[in-house]
Amino acid sequence: SYSFCTLLNRKFSSNMPGSFAFFCLKEHPYGREMLKQLLAAGQKPLIVIEEDGGQRPDGRVSVATEEREKFLERCKGHEIAATIAEQCKENGIELVEVPQHNKEESMGHLERTKPDLLVLGGTRIIRDPVLSFCKDGCLNAHPGLLPECRGSASPAWSVKHDIPIGSTCHFCSSGIDEGDIVGKREIPVKKGYTYEDLCYYTMRMSGTLMTEAILKYQDNKLEESRVKQGKSDHPTFRNAPDEVIEEVRQKLLDGTYKHMVE
Repeated sequence: SYSFCTLLNRKFSSNMPGSFAFFCLKEHPYGREMLKQLLAAGQKPLIVIEEDGGQRPDGRVSVATEEREKFLERCKGHEIAATIAEQCKENGIELVEVPQHNKEESMGHLERTKPDLLVLGGTRIIRDPVLSFCKDGCLNAHPGLLPECRGSASPAWSVKHDIPIGSTCHFCSSGIDEGDIVGKREIPVKKGYTYEDLCYYTMRMSGTLMTEAILKYQDNKLEESRVKQGKSDHPTFRNAPDEVIEEVRQKLLDGTYKHMVE
């Protein structure tokens, strides 16, 4: 672990060996929180590449807008970090926007800036050739414990299936949330916690685990933390429907979630 003083004494590391690019959906709360924590630890991305593809052909809002609004609702009642635009401006970070992270526009920015590592701060599933472009791989932080709870809406599915709440930082592979783990931490769930609390705390923990991983990466110690995932007893979850969310809320209210602490 890294002390608070260690984090404050770090110097920004962009434009040096070990540089990283940061991907996120446009102004996603997850990315905003993660970037805030990285910058507080002195870890400055070489470039931030946001996705916002605009309205979809069927008239629906963009994936970025849909996911941003979904997470803002999930974290309702909690303070959200400053916008990506504000953080980039304040810290002199190049910020660009692409219509879709897996398309040629992203590759163009990666080829131009040549980062060693790709960091994901709330994105769609990233595919090749973007996924494998950086020589040191791609890191993601997941708001659930792996391999126990893969996929979407991890806090909800964790409560429904009595899986402990927590977050995991891992390398990305071709499978969803299946890459090698570099950090994992359980979050105690106290009586009185709401679904929104769990979404917020797992988001914040994801930022913490990613920051710890990047600090180890800069010290050439990340590989020491790398462990392969085992199998999960559960399927890869999809987004939780309203009836599951209501069941989760009731379970937390009733105190019947099996991993609650006093």
